[in-house]
Amino acid sequence: MSERIRVLMVCLGNICRSPTAEAVFRARVEAAGLAGLIEVDSAGTSDWHVGDPPHPPSIEAAARRGYDLRPLRARQVKREDFETFHHVLAMDRQNLIDLRGLCPPGREARLRLFLSHGTQGREEVPDPYGLHEAVYTDVLDLVEDASEGLLRHILEAHRLVRLGT
Repeated sequence: MSERIRVLMVCLGNICRSPTAEAVFRARVEAAGLAGLIEVDSAGTSDWHVGDPPHPPSIEAAARRGYDLRPLRARQVKREDFETFHHVLAMDRQNLIDLRGLCPPGREARLRLFLSHGTQGREEVPDPYGLHEAVYTDVLDLVEDASEGLLRHILEAHRLVRLGT
C-alpha cells in the first residue's frame, strides 16, 4: 500500500474526547505494529481552544491508563481534512452534523460516529468537560472499546495484514 490510512478524531474543542481518542487509537495502532501504515490525528469543530493542550482532567485520566496526552495541541477542522483523512470520526451527533456542513461533496462517506465501531451500545462519547472524574473514566472505557473495533474495521476495509499481536 503506497498511501497511509489517515484517521481524524473530532469533538467540539479538541481538548477532551478527541485527543483521548487520538492517543488511545494511536496506542492500539502501535501495539499492532501498524504505525507505518495508519496515521492518527484529532481536531475540533470549534476554534475555542486552538493551540491549547488537552484539559488537565483528560490528561490525568489518560495517564492513569498509560496514555500520554501532554504533547497534543488543539486545532480546528479544516476543509483539507476531508481530502486527506480517510476516516473522520465524530464523538457525538452534533459534531457529525457540523462536519457534514463543512464536508465537500463526495467526501461524506468518510464521516461517521466514532462509537459506531464500539460494542457498548452507545452512539455518543459524553463530553466530560467540567464534570466528575467518573465521566472521564467512562470516556476512556468507550474510547478503548471503539478503538479495537475501529482497528478491525480499518484492517478489513483496507485489506491490511495485521503485523503485530
